[in-house]
Amino acid sequence: MSHFNHTSTSFLLTGLPGLEAVYIWLSIPLCAMYVASLAGNSLILWVVRSEPSLHQPMYYFLSMLAVTDLGLSASTLPTMLPIYILGLRKVAVDLCLVQLFFIHTFSVMESSVLLIMAFDRFVAISKPLRYGTILTNPRILSLGLAIMVRSVGLHVPAPIMLKKLPYCRNHLLSHSYCLHPDVMKLACADTHINSAYGLFVVLSTLGVDSVLIILSYGLILQTVLSIASKAERLKALNTCVSHICSVLLFYTPMIGLSMIHRFGKWASPCSRVALSYLHFLIPPVLNPVVYTIKTKQIRLRMLRIFLSCGAGISDIRSH
Repeated sequence: MSHFNHTSTSFLLTGLPGLEAVYIWLSIPLCAMYVASLAGNSLILWVVRSEPSLHQPMYYFLSMLAVTDLGLSASTLPTMLPIYILGLRKVAVDLCLVQLFFIHTFSVMESSVLLIMAFDRFVAISKPLRYGTILTNPRILSLGLAIMVRSVGLHVPAPIMLKKLPYCRNHLLSHSYCLHPDVMKLACADTHINSAYGLFVVLSTLGVDSVLIILSYGLILQTVLSIASKAERLKALNTCVSHICSVLLFYTPMIGLSMIHRFGKWASPCSRVALSYLHFLIPPVLNPVVYTIKTKQIRLRMLRIFLSCGAGISDIRSH
């Protein structure tokens, strides 16, 4: 029993290894990223809600993406910033399990939203005349509820199963937040069931979603190539650029991180942590930027907001 520590109530988190001396400086860009994520996604939600012309399926799905990005940012924030600002690395086991539940839940939600956004683009390009009758408001609401039930339901068992495991005296995690595979590796018991369940969840969500997204774009490309006019083909493809960027932002770091965890024993701890930051921190920051730049209606609405704010400030100064 000397190898087990049943009384431990905490884990130790890890920042960027070897850069401890500049943690306080690293906290500045990290704080800026969280503020940018909060401001950008909140602004997207406000613009879609306040502009009647944006009350369309595409923008409802964009609002879902903004909500999941806010949730993902809020899930990593409680443990990440204290590491860099205050040097606090200890996290209670219960808090750790709650955090990993929300991180993985919002990750799957984001993947699911990206999938239905791919379906939205397919319907808009291949069946434009039936777009409004296929993606009705009740159907959109049903899709949103299905995403929530799927994401939450699949991840409820994970923290419960981890809670029952005994953990070794080495309670050092390899990331700045709690992730299921990371916590599971610290257990001093057979984790085959936990590992199999985690693999099942990943394959049935992120794996299936990525395959269906690729399939959707295969069908979109087939439809676009059948359009006679080159200008119309380019116009149709241009409506997909924002979504393709969001898909690449989400899946590329995740695939790299998975490859490193599975096969990259040579990889430095710093590269693993940095890649996980790319996966969890960058999409919530850049998704609003990408959609603002590439979506004319949102761009014009935001421009009107900033111009009206500027005019209001000028009026105050003139008085």
